[in-house]
Amino acid sequence: MTDAIGRVQQIQQTLTQLSAPTVTAPAVKTASTSASATAFADALAATASGGTINNPGVTGADVTAAAQKYLGVPYVFGGEDSTGMDCSGLVQRVFADLGIDVPRVVQDQMKIGTEVPSLAEAKPGDLLVSRGGDHIAIYLGDNKLLHAPRPGKDVQIVDVYMSESEIDTIRRIVPADVAPQSTALAGVSGLTGASGLTGLSGLTGLAGGLGGLTGMTDPSSASLSDLIAAAQSALVKGRNA
Repeated sequence: MTDAIGRVQQIQQTLTQLSAPTVTAPAVKTASTSASATAFADALAATASGGTINNPGVTGADVTAAAQKYLGVPYVFGGEDSTGMDCSGLVQRVFADLGIDVPRVVQDQMKIGTEVPSLAEAKPGDLLVSRGGDHIAIYLGDNKLLHAPRPGKDVQIVDVYMSESEIDTIRRIVPADVAPQSTALAGVSGLTGASGLTGLSGLTGLAGGLGGLTGMTDPSSASLSDLIAAAQSALVKGRNA
């Protein structure tokens, strides 16, 4: 009888753990922590070079989406809003919309963030600087860029027209992406595989008693008392088998 009570308590503890909403694994380096570290490092690099990142959660995808809102805006030398803008005014405006302060002119913008070694390694949201530091564009990926080209033209998307040797520098101001937060228990696909129940494999009635719970992807859909009752019933059947 004492042994049976002990097994019931073990089942109760296991089911309590399974029904908990989230379980965070401490001291485990995940993709999210790595991405956060990258974002922090990029923020430091940009700040040290004259940029201020007030929103470190911004990604390259956010940059490209913000930039495309200005398609069709006419080129105006010295302009920096939707009535007209030049290449560096466009870049400054896009990042300002995302809570990121960058310098106004290309010669300063080409020094912030971190340098990307080659066009092959460029990611959406990176900045391409050419013409000896006189022109800057936003890389969109898939060999496309968005820029304010010159007087008489509008902000537009074109193929990357410069060769590797014609690019003075490629700057990454924000991370290309940020991994989603994860937990040690992302979901429960079924109670039959729970490691906490492996010690009960000798109870021949356990599978039948828990048969109604097999495949339950969300333990919270049933009350804890229901789970415990089912486990206790299985235990009794196992002892009588």
